Amino acid sequence: MKVRIEIDGELDEPEVLIRCKELDDSVLSLQNYISQQRDVSQCIQLRRGETEYYVGIKDIYFFETEGRKVFAHTRDMFFEAEYKLYELEELLPSGFMRISKSTIINLDYIYSITRNLTASSVVEFEGANKSVMVSRGYYRALIERLGMRRLGMSK
Repeated sequence: MKVRIEIDGELDEPEVLIRCKELDDSVLSLQNYISQQRDVSQCIQLRRGETEYYVGIKDIYFFETEGRKVFAHTRDMFFEAEYKLYELEELLPSGFMRISKSTIINLDYIYSITRNLTASSVVEFEGANKSVMVSRGYYRALIERLGMRRLGMSK
């Protein structure tokens, strides 16, 4: 594998281009590793009462709407976000996924999914006494995405 670094003073942020003959496990692992490095350092500004908090994206289990407000949930706390869910979908790294009209989850913290054929299924989170509903329309996409992650094909 060849590694080449080009310095371009015109770039606003680093850009990584992977050129390969075919997409194999080593290329996918490299892509996954690079994506994880970028995602780890990101923070989001959230509020609780009159206090502003800067919470690491990696620490957020899920975002959900309640009325007109959006809340970010960590293991032990929840905060109010200044964003709409559709804005968060664009900002968040690939480890997050919308699972209903009102919820975006961090796939890294899923502990279990209890399937319900006639209604919404339930996602429970690792290390937290929290759960959210997956609407039927998103269930299949969620299972496929988790399967791809398990195989190392995507973050």
